[in-house]
Amino acid sequence: MNKKMVAVLVSAMMTMGLLTGCKSSGSKSGDAEYTIGISQFAEHGSLDNCREGFIEGLKEEGIEEGENLKIEYKNAAADQGTAKQISDTFVSDKVDLICGIATPSAQAAFNSAMNSDIPVIYTAVTDPAEAKLVDDEGNPVGEITGTSDELPIKEQLEMIREILPDAKKVGILYTTSEANSVSALSTYKKLAGDYDLEIVEKGVTQTADISLAAEELLGEVDCLTNLTDNTVVNSLATILDKANAQKIPVFGSEIEQVKLGCLAAEGLDYIKLGKQTGKMAAQVLKGEKKASEIKYETISEPGLYVNTKAAENLGITIDESLVSQAVESFDEISAS
Repeated sequence: MNKKMVAVLVSAMMTMGLLTGCKSSGSKSGDAEYTIGISQFAEHGSLDNCREGFIEGLKEEGIEEGENLKIEYKNAAADQGTAKQISDTFVSDKVDLICGIATPSAQAAFNSAMNSDIPVIYTAVTDPAEAKLVDDEGNPVGEITGTSDELPIKEQLEMIREILPDAKKVGILYTTSEANSVSALSTYKKLAGDYDLEIVEKGVTQTADISLAAEELLGEVDCLTNLTDNTVVNSLATILDKANAQKIPVFGSEIEQVKLGCLAAEGLDYIKLGKQTGKMAAQVLKGEKKASEIKYETISEPGLYVNTKAAENLGITIDESLVSQAVESFDEISAS
C-alpha cells in the first residue's frame, strides 16, 4: 500500500469518527430512549397513584416505558437520608430527568441535581414555597417544577361540620419535620374558627411515636382529620384501629385513605395529579420548555369521597344528599 492510499484511508476513518461523535453528542431525536429516575419518599396508596399517573401522562405524550423510556424507580421508605442517597445516585447515573414524589424526595432531588443539567419534576408537594422550591412570586428556583397536592382545607372543614354538627375539636397528627404538614396545619388553624371548630395538634418525629400520640389525641377530640403526611399515612391502619375502638371518626385527605376506612374526604385524585405531572415532564424531555419556565400547577377541583361502611360501623348517618354528591362512595373497607 503506497503513502497516498494510506493518507486517503486515514482521512476517511477520521471523517467517520467525527460523524459518529456528532451523532452521539447531539440532542435526542423522537425515537431516542429517555431515562427517568423516580424517587418516591414512601410506599402508600396516594404516592403509588402519583407514580402510576405520572407514567400514564408520559405515555399520553408519546414517551412510553419499553418503547422509548427507561425508568429507574427507588423508594426511600420514609427516610430522608435514603432520599438523598437515591437522588445522588440518579445524578451519578446521568438520568435525563428526576421525578421526586412527595416533598422530602423533591427537595433531595433538587439539592442533588442543582449543579448538574438534570431537571427535576415533582409531585405531591403540598406547599412548594414552604419547601423552598419556588420563590416568593411562585417561580421555580432553578430547573425544577411540578404539581402541588395542596389540600382543599376549607371544603374539608365544611364537610366535617355537615357530617358532625355537634363536633367541637378536630385532632391532627403530623410530622414536625415535614414542611407540607406544617403548612397545612397552619391553614387548618386559621380557618377552623370559621366553622366553630378548634384544632388540637399532636406532632411526631418518627413512626414509633404514632401509636402513643394517637391514643393521647383521641382522648381530647371529637374526630381526626388526616393531612397528606407520609409518616402518619404509613401508620393509618394503626390510627384507624384505635379510633374505631373509641367510635371516633377519622376523615381522610384523598381517595385511598377513604378506601382504607376513613369516613370521608374532600380530597384529590392522585392518579390525575400524577398524570398532569407526567405531561409537564414530557414538555421538558422534548425540549419544548425548560423546567424553570413552567410554574407549578395544582388540581383546581377537589372531589368528595365517602365510605358508607365506615359510617355504619361508627353509627353515623350521612345525609343521602351528601352521599349523592360524592365522586365515589365505598360500601366496604379495603385491607391495608
